[in-house]
Amino acid sequence: MDFYFFLNNFWLVVKNWWWLPLPFLLYRHFLFFWKFYKSEQYDSGVKKIVLEVRIPREVTKPIKAMEQVIAGFHGVHDVFSWKEVWLQGEFQYSIALEIASLEGEVRFFIRAPESFRSVIESNIYSQYPDAEIVKVEDYTNLVPYNIPNDEWDVFGFDFVTTKPDPYPIKTYRYFEDEKETKEEKRLDPLSNLLESMASIGENEYMWLQIIIKPIREEVPWQKEGKELVDKLVHREKKVEPVPSIFREAAEVLISGKVPGKKPEEKKQELIPPEMKLTPGEREAVKAIEEKIGKFGYVTNIRCLYIAKKDVFFKPKSRMFYGFFKNVSTENLNGLKPWTKTLPKVQWFMKESRTYAKKRAIFLRYKRRFSPLFPKPGGTFVLNTEELATLYHFPGRTVAPAPTVPRVEAKKKEAPPGLPVE
Repeated sequence: MDFYFFLNNFWLVVKNWWWLPLPFLLYRHFLFFWKFYKSEQYDSGVKKIVLEVRIPREVTKPIKAMEQVIAGFHGVHDVFSWKEVWLQGEFQYSIALEIASLEGEVRFFIRAPESFRSVIESNIYSQYPDAEIVKVEDYTNLVPYNIPNDEWDVFGFDFVTTKPDPYPIKTYRYFEDEKETKEEKRLDPLSNLLESMASIGENEYMWLQIIIKPIREEVPWQKEGKELVDKLVHREKKVEPVPSIFREAAEVLISGKVPGKKPEEKKQELIPPEMKLTPGEREAVKAIEEKIGKFGYVTNIRCLYIAKKDVFFKPKSRMFYGFFKNVSTENLNGLKPWTKTLPKVQWFMKESRTYAKKRAIFLRYKRRFSPLFPKPGGTFVLNTEELATLYHFPGRTVAPAPTVPRVEAKKKEAPPGLPVE
């Protein structure tokens, strides 16, 4: 009788109060979808543009000039209040730095909100006054929107770093001597990539996309970098425990130590731990400290090879591997394809899943989304020096015409006061 009474009351509680745990179980999902909804609503009212940067006939400046340009892009960062984020849906916009080979013609593009245009143009002109920046139609519209299909195929992937964010990739300083002013004597990490992208033919396209979002405040990657440096140089953290009656009593019972007696101090070594580092460890410490000392950007990188099926040759997508191998090292950091986004499936429902991955990465490229959109993840942090290594304007020796179209004579406005009749 008691058992049936218990069941009856239990059922009444469940029947009337089943909904009570739901807010606690679903509030995280509700916040995620609410923020996503408001962000999409806000984003729909922001106009985006694609700018083509037409490179000057002669580029005599070192790659460091591009680092100054990208450092200037950091000024688009904004700080949002709680109301702006959760009620108005505002968020930090990114800038897409893109290199595209359109049937063998390599061109440089930047895609961003129209409100960023003045910042982008002023920073580029400050270092490359002979360049031309022109608003153009989005080049991704040159191919059908429903790729892959019966006529077109695509292969692409996102990149991830091989080590934590504080470790830097190989930068232009490993290739370029800042004292060398003669262009023909420079080494440019972009040379192999541009040569490969220029080798494709009709009905073939190769695209490289670097999406960057500025970081303003100190974030975990910088804190992690400082902790890595401390670990590499074997610095011990000094932690002074709070004295406790129970702890002192336990020490007396277990070790026989007299309360209040100071433990024997360790002998200080004459040679500090920093001086015992190997050359590789010393190089890593220096590289990490230099990286976290510059402006950082949340970054994701992806590449695509698109072509009609009668000329599609998948191994051509490997051209990107060589470029990113050039800027990778075993002891510091590197970039490698992210297997999670590779359109390659080796088991159940292979064809349908491969199609879905190809379709997803094409749309993410076209809409400039992060790798796991709308969820976070798949991004990493690069600083201005690293980004300048991956995206800069090459000299004529590195990318001769007609590989990269150049501005032979810059157009300028007529002088003020010129008569018009």
